[in-house]
Amino acid sequence: MGVPVPGESAERGTAVVIGGGLAGLLAAWALRGYAERIVIVERDRYPEGPVFRSGVPQARHAHLLLEAGHRALDELMPGAREELLAAGAVRVPMSGVRWLSAAGWLAKYESEVAFLSCTRPLLDHTVLRRVRAEPSVRWLENTDVVGLLGTPRELTGVQVRARGDARARVRELRAEMVVDASGRTSSVPSWLARLGCPPTPEERVDAGVSYASRMYHRPAGADPGFDVLYLQTKAPDAPRLGVVLPVEDGRWIASVGSMRGAQAEPGAAGFDRQLRLLRDPSLHELLAAAEPAGAVRGFWPGPGVRRHYERRAPRGLVVIGDAVCTFNPVYGQGITVSALGARALRAAAERHGGIGHRTAHTARRGIAAAADTAWLLSSSEDVRFPTTTGGPAGLGVRAQHRYLDRVIRRATVDPGVCKTLHEVMSMVAAPTALMRPAVLGAVLRGGGSGRPASP
Repeated sequence: MGVPVPGESAERGTAVVIGGGLAGLLAAWALRGYAERIVIVERDRYPEGPVFRSGVPQARHAHLLLEAGHRALDELMPGAREELLAAGAVRVPMSGVRWLSAAGWLAKYESEVAFLSCTRPLLDHTVLRRVRAEPSVRWLENTDVVGLLGTPRELTGVQVRARGDARARVRELRAEMVVDASGRTSSVPSWLARLGCPPTPEERVDAGVSYASRMYHRPAGADPGFDVLYLQTKAPDAPRLGVVLPVEDGRWIASVGSMRGAQAEPGAAGFDRQLRLLRDPSLHELLAAAEPAGAVRGFWPGPGVRRHYERRAPRGLVVIGDAVCTFNPVYGQGITVSALGARALRAAAERHGGIGHRTAHTARRGIAAAADTAWLLSSSEDVRFPTTTGGPAGLGVRAQHRYLDRVIRRATVDPGVCKTLHEVMSMVAAPTALMRPAVLGAVLRGGGSGRPASP
């Protein structure tokens, strides 16, 4: 455990976590040993095993833990990575991804950087089982948080009520720390306004993304020559993408996504049409030989939103996961950023030795820093499409686009540049890695000349 900073008392009272999804579970785990009680307030009732639940509508779509994400998860929960692999999660090295970039197929090379691919229920259940065994965690399932307690300067708890019963008695839960992990639909901004807090600064970018997914049985003996196939969008004339990922029980999960104006029609016919409209026929051909293992599921996640609670928030508030920063899901960053945010929360508790106000302040800053790279990459890519609203603009973004275009062109023929690009996308290297002398020299010398890698 950490040593408190001089001059601060190490508060070890109650932490309330709003939302018991993955971000909330990781936040609760991060606080163990630093709070006497951790109360998770969850709207749903948890299923007994790794099955889909209504409270996580995005769970039926492709999910992955980038290299940075499963490193953070295993740091928080030693052995969790091995548990996932033993349960059927698949480790996919970046060299096992056949990636059709905007400039062509990326170069082939051997990679040590990998991501974990599995269904969201398997990931959630693995983490839930670990948190269930923690004696300092209490559970309020089938319960809604309906408001905050406190003042514009300091939160002192939350108001809760049994779910689905507007006449039920509202109870107060007092707490030294309130962690909002309630996801994209968080009500905390409106509850803060009700307390008289000024609006939290935020950024928005909306590419109008939608996507549809379907599970398939992987054909016996199938060896397409890659682990994952990813067909990327190409602005402005190719606003659709497709991906197939291996998951547990010998299945594939395939997702097709689109930007505003190119969304899929519902059902199997709409899904098949989207596959046919992709830039390359390889995904459609691959799935034509596979047997569907479920219905087509659609999802409209809404805009990407980044709320800057590190700039303005009452004492005692921490916001994590999608409640603080939501991304266009096509970049696969969300659960990795949640794991990095939980690690930042843990580091703050260790630094200050408890869950006092300084812990919350430090955690807000750490969680914001954990989202920086992902937000930069996703928001700046979204604005390439003319139908996108909001997001960064100006000469700096256009210069960034021009240089990144040259990097990607070079990555189709240069394994070293491709390796660095993958490290940045996997969030184990900062975007500045693309300006290292070796990469910069290769990009400026080659600029993408040469024959792109074959599929």
